[in-house]
Amino acid sequence: MTISGVGSRTSYIGSGITNLRDQLDALTQQLSSGKISNTYAGQGSGRSLAIALRAQISNVAAYADTAVNLNTRIGVANLSLQRLVAIGSDVKGAAVSAGGNFDNTGQTPGQKTASLGFFDSVDMLNARSGDRYLFSGRATDTAPVAPADQIMNGNGALVAGLKQVIGERKTADLGVNANGRVGSAIGTPVTSVVISEEDATPAPPAVAQPFGMKVTGVSTTIAGATVTQPVDLPATVPPTPPATPVAKSMSIDLGATNPNVGDQVKFTFTMPDGTKEDIVLTASDKTPLPANSFLIDPGQPNAVPPVAPSSTATAANLNTALGTAMKDLANGPMVAASAIEAGDNFFDQPPLRVGSTPLGSATTLVAGTADNTVIWYQGEQDTAANGSARGSAISQVDTSIKVQYGARADEQALRSQLQTVAVFAAVAVDPAQLGNATYAKNASAQIAALNQRVAQNLADIPGQQTIQDIQADFAGAQASIKSTTDRQVQTKAMAQTMLDSIEGINDDEVATKILALQTALQASYQTTSNLYQMSLVKFL
Repeated sequence: MTISGVGSRTSYIGSGITNLRDQLDALTQQLSSGKISNTYAGQGSGRSLAIALRAQISNVAAYADTAVNLNTRIGVANLSLQRLVAIGSDVKGAAVSAGGNFDNTGQTPGQKTASLGFFDSVDMLNARSGDRYLFSGRATDTAPVAPADQIMNGNGALVAGLKQVIGERKTADLGVNANGRVGSAIGTPVTSVVISEEDATPAPPAVAQPFGMKVTGVSTTIAGATVTQPVDLPATVPPTPPATPVAKSMSIDLGATNPNVGDQVKFTFTMPDGTKEDIVLTASDKTPLPANSFLIDPGQPNAVPPVAPSSTATAANLNTALGTAMKDLANGPMVAASAIEAGDNFFDQPPLRVGSTPLGSATTLVAGTADNTVIWYQGEQDTAANGSARGSAISQVDTSIKVQYGARADEQALRSQLQTVAVFAAVAVDPAQLGNATYAKNASAQIAALNQRVAQNLADIPGQQTIQDIQADFAGAQASIKSTTDRQVQTKAMAQTMLDSIEGINDDEVATKILALQTALQASYQTTSNLYQMSLVKFL
């Protein structure tokens, strides 16, 4: 009888134990990781789909990070825009209700409100999100707006700010006679009054110059009077100039008959900012003469021989009254209009300055440079070639969806409000001269006209961009981001579910298999142990 040893059998059992232990280790690892395998090879036939699903989930996560950044940037920009809307409303209200009470600085309470609003506006337009300036277009590392104090007061003695540009323009618009560069005189016939602009050139031909008031129209209710409307001068010297200079003018001829009491003459002038102002003078026979009136010549009935009333003398009285009224208009409302136009010149790109000719006789505007004028906008340049402001910042939020969220401080709505608020804050009268009745009267007329223009310029104009339009663009961008993000959340959830079905495990099933393997392994250990303890003596 041959008795074989236990070696071959125990070797067979040992390999089975090793196999069971490998299975147990694999199941234990699955239970701890929640994955069927740590390698794609272990995922079987679903591994290709798993790779694609993981890439999709990764892309969604990246887009989600982009959406968070975009919402943060747009949110910060919106806060700035909300504050700018509030500033515009506050300054507009202040202009409407400010009145003409000047403090010791020569400004009204409304202008003080504008000053605070201007400095705040510059801060809002220089808003940042992280290291990115939000209103600089593509120049995200550059503050879009120059410092508020430099814009107002210049940068040193050689670089002019807004206040200096306003002062230069005021001097040029008033002219050497401080009358707005218009004058009146008795014409031919002597019953007529002619109102003329100053010539832009000392020699023929006269060409239009940009400063002062412009004669625009004349009308009257005086029966028998004749009016002549102005004819525009050329902007440049014509090829064949006339032999003598011809100034742009308008006139009224009273004729041979005096006007009646209450008859009126209206003279219309265009201000430097393009607005129009009227001087209306009423014929009167009262003494003292009422405001805004001209005296109808009464003649000299007590003279020997008596002198009959004369329309020639009445024309002279009209000329005198008109000269005074034009000077009041020039030193009152025209100064406000000049400041508004100077603001438009300063905030232009490049800024425009009064030419180097002595200011009262200047005839041209010239482009300012960074060496002599503060350049208020420092952001993305050549904006006309670079397209819309919104298109200056574009981000991909999905495979086929891009969001535009750029902004530039020089957009029409932002520039217009900043410019208007800045001009309102920059203008001041000389408080030391308010004791002079004429100066005080002109100062009151000046601030009243400025208040009116500021309120009008801050009102919404149909067809022109508003700050609310920019907010609406941002709201549209945020809506697009939200809808895309919501869809991506659903897409990610479905992809994750499919991936889990490929890579994941059933915890209960794996736990049951582990228990079964542990029982089988325990039995194998016991059997192996018994076999190793067996001997011939025990067998016999």
